[in-house]
Amino acid sequence: MTDRPRSVMLFAAGFGTRMGALTRDRPKPLIEVAGRPLIDHALALARAVGPSRIVVNLHYRADQLARHLAPRGVALSHEQPEILDTGGGLRAALPLLGPGPVFTMNTDAVWAGPNPLALLRAAWDPVRMDALLMCVPAGRATGHSGPGDFTADEAGRVRRGPGLVYGGVQIVKPEGLHDFPQPAFSLNLLWDRMQTAGRLHALSYPGGWCDVGHPGGIALAEAMLKQGGCHV
Repeated sequence: MTDRPRSVMLFAAGFGTRMGALTRDRPKPLIEVAGRPLIDHALALARAVGPSRIVVNLHYRADQLARHLAPRGVALSHEQPEILDTGGGLRAALPLLGPGPVFTMNTDAVWAGPNPLALLRAAWDPVRMDALLMCVPAGRATGHSGPGDFTADEAGRVRRGPGLVYGGVQIVKPEGLHDFPQPAFSLNLLWDRMQTAGRLHALSYPGGWCDVGHPGGIALAEAMLKQGGCHV
């Protein structure tokens, strides 16, 4: 089994309820920022690290996303009849992703700066880590309110607390997902186990990041991109 991530999982199944009217007739990943859908921003970053496979999970308005993705050479993991949340969704997609650790990426954030997946890959140490999260200091998390999700020690190990906002990209070993009996569950359950074992780590992203999970994030992300650009 490989100890390096070679596949990318893009999370695109959610209902996008924070987007209000914008997601009544389309899934959130098809909302445009700077002239292209959010899912295409994520795909550009994913492709730039040369993965062997890219998998996208679908549930809400799945037919629209499937049509958009059909010419883009990705595998689709359909979640039916129920949505499976991040943990259940990743577990269901494992046969498509292949063995070993994987990248996962939310599709409702925009990045301006170095490719976060490339930074994670360079820092990944499977001997010490079961997951490596890309985080953003709370004071630089555009479009996000709150004190943060994690606090890091000098070795990069994290625990729940203020300071760092999870940016939605990680490398994770998925084997522990099989320990949870419920079909739908959050990756937070797996992270909590890793935290207890001292194997949950994070990097602090040096560039710009914007939460586009709410309508106000669209203009904020477009302004950020104009100022900082994005280097895949």
